[in-house]
Amino acid sequence: MSESRIMRWPGDAKVALSVVVNVEEGAEGNILDGDKGMEPVDELGVFVKGPLRNFGNESNYQYGIKAGFPRVSKLLDKYDIKATWTACAVALERAPQIAAYIRDRGHEPCSHGWRWQAQHRMDEDQERDYIRKAVTSIEKTTGTRPYGWLSRYLHTENTRRLLAEEGFTYHMDDFSDDVPFWGDAGGKPFVIMPYAVDSNDMKFWTDPALTPDQWLKYATDTFDWFYDEGVAGEPKIMSLGLHLRIIGRPGRIGAFEGFLKHVRARQGVWVATRLEMAQAFAQQYPASA
Repeated sequence: MSESRIMRWPGDAKVALSVVVNVEEGAEGNILDGDKGMEPVDELGVFVKGPLRNFGNESNYQYGIKAGFPRVSKLLDKYDIKATWTACAVALERAPQIAAYIRDRGHEPCSHGWRWQAQHRMDEDQERDYIRKAVTSIEKTTGTRPYGWLSRYLHTENTRRLLAEEGFTYHMDDFSDDVPFWGDAGGKPFVIMPYAVDSNDMKFWTDPALTPDQWLKYATDTFDWFYDEGVAGEPKIMSLGLHLRIIGRPGRIGAFEGFLKHVRARQGVWVATRLEMAQAFAQQYPASA
């Protein structure tokens, strides 16, 4: 069931653009939330094992909420970009202004877990409870339940079946293609919406780190290649992954705007949410076909 298909996007668009804004800030590892230690993902490069708080990293994450979010949301509004917000439920509880923005601007809330935790060690009952808590929370904060799911790195053999049972439409934990396809969820078909790690602002943090100019060139080169493939009759999806605390820095946000200017200068681009793309795929290629 993993065969990919040739897509036809609305308006005969040459490429579909999926802007994904990850909201993890406030839901990361912290002994105050019962974790054994500090959050290991840290631009400062500091990690100490044991029940210790990393006040510096906590403040770096808060930068995404306090300073990064206003910059990112301003550009989404300016260029009329409808995004998918892969948000940890607790992060939205602690930053209600972001939940309100998602609701009021008609963006898509997608679940990135209840907290920013790796769920691969959970047994079936724990994972089901984890999924349900995320759904209940996100629906409460944004007014809309999530229909998509992105794990923190790893998921279990039960994840897709549980997501299907809990009313989800698609799963993002896949990097195998540039178009949706049908995967297996406990013997039933389930839409897989592949994501991308290369066109992601985490490349500002990973080694070797990209400069804003390098990141912008990579993103625009990726978009142009996808666009040319669409002109040739094989439309794809470009995923652009962002984080408020990363792209929201003043020395990086200009690269994001440069990319949006590049996109808006082209005709035939469908900028949509991942849920809209998943629904378009399922309509064109029903699971029973």
